[in-house]
Amino acid sequence: MRVLQVQLEIGADPEEVGRARRWARSRLAGCGVGSDEALAETLLLLVSELVTNAVVHAGTPSVLRMLLPGRQSPGAVRVEVADMSTCPPRQRHAEGDDTHGRGLELVAGLADRWGWQREGLGKRIWCELDRAGAGQETVSALSGLPAQQLTAGAVGGGDGGLPA
Repeated sequence: MRVLQVQLEIGADPEEVGRARRWARSRLAGCGVGSDEALAETLLLLVSELVTNAVVHAGTPSVLRMLLPGRQSPGAVRVEVADMSTCPPRQRHAEGDDTHGRGLELVAGLADRWGWQREGLGKRIWCELDRAGAGQETVSALSGLPAQQLTAGAVGGGDGGLPA
């Protein structure tokens, strides 16, 4: 199976989130994923959440990577954000009107798998969506109905860290 890997350097600026979304949308289209497909909508939300976390909590330049299977190929689409912060991610639970704390909760609910690992002087946070049937959980995850369970064994790693 052929996999295309593309990457984009992200600055530590909130405006980079929109740029990352536009970039990801164009790369998905190039791999045959239409912008109106549930897979594309879910992936763009995952890109937004991971890039936002890097911009807000790492405060360092980051790299967004997407690994995309070829047109009409089965397999997972992988989104990764590598930053220079040593703080591990920490999934939180937002209450009521909280304006923070939902990012990794959304990632856990929407992705088929996610996790993180240390990389050089920083870390890499990743998530995957299986291409076959991907994106079908978006509505149920966002409406509070049961969604996929967190399946990444690498998630966690300490009490301090990167709030969602």
